Amino acid sequence: MRIHALRDVPAAAADEPAQSRRAGRRESLRRPLMRAMPRYALALIGLLLALPVAGSTPVAPSASAPPVPLLWKVSDADNSLYLLGSFHLLAKSDYPLSTDIDRAFDDAESLVFEVAPDDLENPAITGMMMGLAKSDPTSSIDHTLSPDLKAQLDVRMRGLGLPAEQMHAFEPWFVDTMLVTLLGQRAGYAPDDGLDRQLMARAKAAGKPATGLETVQEQLSTLDGTPMAEQVASLKEFIDEGDAAPAKLDELHKAWREADIPTLERMTREEMAELTPVTYQRLNVDRNRAWIPRFEAMLAQGKGHDVLVVVGALHLLGDDGVVALLRAKGYRVERICTACASANPH
Repeated sequence: MRIHALRDVPAAAADEPAQSRRAGRRESLRRPLMRAMPRYALALIGLLLALPVAGSTPVAPSASAPPVPLLWKVSDADNSLYLLGSFHLLAKSDYPLSTDIDRAFDDAESLVFEVAPDDLENPAITGMMMGLAKSDPTSSIDHTLSPDLKAQLDVRMRGLGLPAEQMHAFEPWFVDTMLVTLLGQRAGYAPDDGLDRQLMARAKAAGKPATGLETVQEQLSTLDGTPMAEQVASLKEFIDEGDAAPAKLDELHKAWREADIPTLERMTREEMAELTPVTYQRLNVDRNRAWIPRFEAMLAQGKGHDVLVVVGALHLLGDDGVVALLRAKGYRVERICTACASANPH
C-alpha cells in the first residue's frame, strides 16, 4: 500500500500530554457534530501532502500567465523578510512564477519553510506518521464511524484506489489527509508541483540555506490531537460532497492564482473559524503567534541578511495572520504585487 503521507501539519501545544489530548477527543464525540473544517483549507494552511520531496525538481515553464503572488515585505532598519503565501497542491501550468517572487528569491540570503527540506527527506516519516495514526485503536475509523458512514466511506475510498479495509485501522485525520491528496491528484494537482517544493528545489540548486519553523514530529502531534468530532465530520463532508469535490478545489486554486483574498478568506479562514474553532485555533492561530518571535529574530540578524519565508497562504491572511501580527508590532509592511499595480494604475 503506497501512502501519500502528510508531511507538514501544525505544532502541538508543548504542555499538553498525549493521553489528555486523546481523552478530550473521545469526550468531544459526545457533543453535537459541527460542520466539518473546510477540507481544502489544507492546501493553504501548511500541509505538504505527499511523498517524496527528494524527487522534486523545478518544472518547465508553461505558456500560462504567472499566478498573482501573495507576497509581502516586512522590514526594520537593517533587514527584510519576504512573506510568500503558498498553495501546496499545484499544476505545472502554474509556472513560471511571478517576477516578484523571482526578485524576492534572488534578494534573500536564505529561505525558511514550515518544515525544513532535510526534515521532509527523512525516510522514517511515513512509518512515524502511520504509527501515530493507528496508535490508539479506540480512535480508529472502526471505532469512531457509524457502520453506515463507514460503508459509504469505503465506497468512496475504493473509488480513489485506497484499500478500504486496511484504512479502518487508522484515525480519521490520516484518512482525510490522504483523501485530499488523492482528490487533488485526480484533479491534476500534485504536491511535487506545490510552491513550497519547487522553491525548496530551487534553493538547493542555488546553494541557499533552507530551514524550517517547525518539526514534522511537532506538527503530526497536533493534527493527531484535533477534536475527534471535527475529524469525523470532515469525513462525512467528503462523502456528502460526492462529485462536487474537484470543483471546490478548482475554485480555491483559482482564488489563489488570482490573489483573490476575499474569496480565500471566505472559503477557508472565515468558515473554519466559525465551524471548527478549536481546530482553527490549533492549526492556524497558535502557529502564527508562535512564529512571530522567530520572525523578529530573523529581522534582528546582522545587517544585510534578508529571508524569504514560504508558508501556507492562510497563515498570512486576516487579523490573526502573520502579516497583521507583524504590522501590529510596528514593522514596516508592504504588499509586493506588480500585477496588482498594473491592474489598478490609479
